Amino acid sequence: MSQSLPNMLENTIAKIRDMVDVNSVVGDPITTPDGVTIIPVSKVSVGFGGGGSDYVSRNVNKQENPFGGGAGGGVKVTPIAFLIVKEGSVRMLPVATPPNTTADRIVEQVPDVLDKIAAFIDSRTKKAE
Repeated sequence: MSQSLPNMLENTIAKIRDMVDVNSVVGDPITTPDGVTIIPVSKVSVGFGGGGSDYVSRNVNKQENPFGGGAGGGVKVTPIAFLIVKEGSVRMLPVATPPNTTADRIVEQVPDVLDKIAAFIDSRTKKAE
């Protein structure tokens, strides 16, 4: 078999490497004027394939058989969350599809409710001091 197919696959993989790096998964931090840092987090899906064939030449004198083939690839980057760094605490804000059921909505609200309870307790403790 000709060396063309391995070369095509190597070139395809090299192009995919050029498109996808660590910054595709964990993005560059964005700092807002009020000091909040936002870091995007994404999911990267990669796929590639290729194939080919050597054709038998009808000309017996020919030393090399012709080769036909192709290769291709694709990359899909899907945002999944943002890390929010504010005043020394880190919070994850997921980018998700809307909840389908009431139970999903309740589970989604639990972190916000816990944050509000903690803030309320902190404010009461500060008043008591």
